[in-house]
Amino acid sequence: MNIIKLHDLYFKPFITKEEVAGIVKSLAKQVKNDLPKDEIPVFVGILNGCFLFAADFIREFNGNCEVSFVKLASYEGTTSTANVKQLVGLNEDLTGRTVIILEDIIDTGATLQEIYNIFSDKKVKQLKVATLFFKPEVFKKELPIAYIGKSIKDKFIVGYGLDYDGLGRNIAAIYQQTTPPKMKNIVLFGPPGAGKGTQATLLKEKYDLVHISTGDVFRYNIKNKTELGVLAKTYMDAGNLVPDEVTINMLKAEVDKNANAKGFIFDGFPRTASQAIALDAFLAEKGAQINGMIALEVSEDLLVERLLERGKTSGRADDTDEEKIRNRFNEYNTKTAILKDFYQEKGTYHGVNGVGTIEDITESLSAVFDTL
Repeated sequence: MNIIKLHDLYFKPFITKEEVAGIVKSLAKQVKNDLPKDEIPVFVGILNGCFLFAADFIREFNGNCEVSFVKLASYEGTTSTANVKQLVGLNEDLTGRTVIILEDIIDTGATLQEIYNIFSDKKVKQLKVATLFFKPEVFKKELPIAYIGKSIKDKFIVGYGLDYDGLGRNIAAIYQQTTPPKMKNIVLFGPPGAGKGTQATLLKEKYDLVHISTGDVFRYNIKNKTELGVLAKTYMDAGNLVPDEVTINMLKAEVDKNANAKGFIFDGFPRTASQAIALDAFLAEKGAQINGMIALEVSEDLLVERLLERGKTSGRADDTDEEKIRNRFNEYNTKTAILKDFYQEKGTYHGVNGVGTIEDITESLSAVFDTL
């Protein structure tokens, strides 16, 4: 879940679709348990916001029921107004029936007041309200709400039927309004020998970013025997992979050290889709996100030739054996392919030609970075 932009506003992840589904299921169960065994309730959805909630609630309701809708209006942009107009009324005879109102969100109570006014002369057996979300801080009415899915702070939210000037209703999760992102963060990838380290240094200096190399972070934590470093070393000494949780916690610590940074270059992380998801979630908590994955693209044969040439003077044994070099490329391609698909689906993957002078490649990288 990343920060999204609707019209002129930004929204950060707030409640996952899985948590929403759990809230809806719990509400439906509560309502069912409170009804007499053979009673058939009438559920009344308040349009437009409740259409997704009403549909899922009714599917979760384990029993016979009837469904109707009424449309009211009380929102202008991101502000709830006290001027509520009934747009569509009810035609059903509800005499002696149990009516349960399904609302997406209750804040000031202006809409709720109108609901009670509408049903005051319907001669119903009982009228109850079930709301997915409730904002107690701004609720101004002394009106009963029988079922509350989740109480939240008075911040504007979208998703799952809730909108901002028409947009956002079809988002499965709930997003909360936030300030525009202040950071510009990238994941930088490049095959062995592509010059990724050189380019990371140049981009860091050019844009005043913080370069976080997973290798450097591991070495620092292990050398300084930090709690995470000691934990990571126990896995490494046993010949096991360091769990994602340990790695991401190391990176979190690095990010937290640089709270005022203009952005980060993540180098060597993420390496799997699960790590990418964990990184997204962590940055979203800070009102930030990965703006793009930039990968240096160079043909394998050219890089093998380059590395073998480097091996003549570098003293690095792994640069003198072509088979070992090819194995390193296989590992890189396997890991990058997974992440390439992940970021392409999000529309944030950018491949850059990694052949040319250092200056030319930096210029190509900058051209992409400037558009993020």
